[in-house]
Amino acid sequence: MKKYDKEFIKKNMYSGVLCDVMDEMGYRNQCIGKELMPLKDDTVIFGPAFTSIATTVYSMPESPLTAQCKVVDQLEEDEIYVLVTRGDYNCAVFGELFATRVNNKKCAGVLLDGYARDLKALKENNIEFIDMVCVNLYPFRETISKPGVKMEDAIENIDIGGPSMLRSAAKNWADVTVVCDPADYAQILDEIRAGGNTEKATRLKLSAKAYTHTAEYDSMIATYMRAQAGLNEKLFLEFDLVQSLRYGENPHQSARFYREGKKVPYSLAFARQLNGKELSYNNIQDANAALCIVREFDKPFCVGLKHMNPCGAAVGKDVVEAWTKAYEADKVSIFGGIVATNRTVTKEAAELMKPIFLEIIMAPKFDEGALEVLCTKKNLRLLEVDMEQGAVGQKQYVSVNGGLLVQDLDVETKSVTADMCVTAAKPAAEQMDDMNFGWHIVKHVKSNAIVVVKDGRTLGVGAGQMNRIGSAEIALKQAHAAGVTEGLVLASDGFFPFDDCVTLAAEYGVTAIVQPGGSVRDEDSVKKADEKGIAMVFTGERHFKH
Repeated sequence: MKKYDKEFIKKNMYSGVLCDVMDEMGYRNQCIGKELMPLKDDTVIFGPAFTSIATTVYSMPESPLTAQCKVVDQLEEDEIYVLVTRGDYNCAVFGELFATRVNNKKCAGVLLDGYARDLKALKENNIEFIDMVCVNLYPFRETISKPGVKMEDAIENIDIGGPSMLRSAAKNWADVTVVCDPADYAQILDEIRAGGNTEKATRLKLSAKAYTHTAEYDSMIATYMRAQAGLNEKLFLEFDLVQSLRYGENPHQSARFYREGKKVPYSLAFARQLNGKELSYNNIQDANAALCIVREFDKPFCVGLKHMNPCGAAVGKDVVEAWTKAYEADKVSIFGGIVATNRTVTKEAAELMKPIFLEIIMAPKFDEGALEVLCTKKNLRLLEVDMEQGAVGQKQYVSVNGGLLVQDLDVETKSVTADMCVTAAKPAAEQMDDMNFGWHIVKHVKSNAIVVVKDGRTLGVGAGQMNRIGSAEIALKQAHAAGVTEGLVLASDGFFPFDDCVTLAAEYGVTAIVQPGGSVRDEDSVKKADEKGIAMVFTGERHFKH
């Protein structure tokens, strides 16, 4: 005897009422989870549930379908076949044969949380196609980034079914909308509201994004698991295209600019351009070099840069003083150069910068008055750069023919202290300040590098010479040309192989030298410094920049 009128219930009742009734009867939490969705929005399934559980086996049974056939044969009219796989997507558990049998037995429907196949046959049996797959993968990257993460935690956050669903949906992009990025939700919803479905071009783009997403996800897992297994490292790089450039280092070279996924401070890749024309390949190289120098300083600082070497750098009480000192250090070389400062560019500073031909000005911020002044120069590129102190990218990549060099980024710089002194003459307090200033600058000058400073600004920069004495001559002559002939401080990125640099430095009025030390002939340089009354410190670290 029937205890209910199924047709009445199907037509007049809805899930909320039925759930309330079942709650009153003591059958709680009977709602289907949000992860189980009808293939068609207008699908209504009602009837008693006939449940079964499928599980993965690791050997082939003699009759692999026997058990499921017995289950299906027990189904009766109006029953719902519920097949639970616990989210296992290793194989399809439902297809044409079972769909035909279920349909012939006049069952109300099928509830399944695993794979189905033979879609054409399923549709013929009134089981519709899937129109959309939306999957957010388990947070594997976030998990392994946690300090002290355990292997079992990492494994638990490796998504198996999710990537499979994304790839299968992406393969069928012509008919299926695959979604893996919440940033796409708005566009997808707009297209569905407007036309009832997503556009074909959109589905193709989403398919490409899904394959990219799963590829990155798999490479991340592979990198982690290879490390755990002690296998040789394979380097997988993930960089997104920022822009195609007009040309590369020279007009006959094509070029593109990419950025890594994780935002870092002092990065041109994540800078905000406020004015000016598109950046060139050389602009980007130079701007990056300038930002690396700015990162060294907490005090108000400004640097002018040309061809990846500083042509003038200085600290000051504010951005105006820092700019003025940096500009006066080398008024000629800064023409057509790049300027970077770690302070907000004010209207006063902007008015001082405006008459000079510059390619780029970078700062954490430009005030409104500064923008009014500088934006009148339509080609001048103004870049707002995040300069908050924080973690920076720890790897540096340099391509070579047929290969790639990878090293830790040179971000640590020792402070110069009085106990590093190796000579009889000891540096005065103002000399210590200048040695620290020069030491932080010289590490960013192309080797062989010599920098001459005084009062918190550069006076001479010798870069990229084949011998160190050549760089010293260039820097010292620049200092003298600026009219400063005494009380100079000299910084060297590498040790002195001979005492000739010390001898030359004394002739030009150098009274203190900072260098790494480490030469087999260090004693010659120390002896010469003592002879000339020069204070010399050994930092114990070099900063070659090839």
